[in-house]
This record gives sequence, structure tokens and C-alpha cells, in this order.
Amino acid sequence: MISKELLDILCCPETKADLVLDGNTLVSTDKNTRRRYRIEDDIPIMLIDESEQVPMEEWKEIMKKNGIIVD
Repeated sequence: MISKELLDILCCPETKADLVLDGNTLVSTDKNTRRRYRIEDDIPIMLIDESEQVPMEEWKEIMKKNGIIVD
């Protein structure tokens, strides 16, 4: 599990946007890129080439679940 302290300092390597924890992944709060980075053995894999783009509706639900308001 990613600690709150680590989550507070990590950001999306592409946009520098904040990240939110969603299960065993980290999701960028950037609406345009919507990057998802996997976590393996408690280590976030922060490589853009290995990330995936979250579909818009799923991204909105993840943001809502984390208390982030999007329009």
C-alpha cells in the first residue's frame, strides 16, 4: 500500500498533476491525459509508456470517489 506521505509527493510525470489512489493504481487528476499508473509490490510504475489512459466516464467516477469535483 502506498503511504499518504509518498502519495503527497508523487505527481504525474507527464503533466505534473496530482495523483489519487484507486485500488492498486494511481490515477492522474489531469482531465486531458487521465493517466493510470500501476503499482507492483508497493512500487508505483511511473513510466508514461507503461501507463494507460482511463476512459472519461471511469475517470470522472474515480475523481468523484476521491472527492474531486470535475465538470
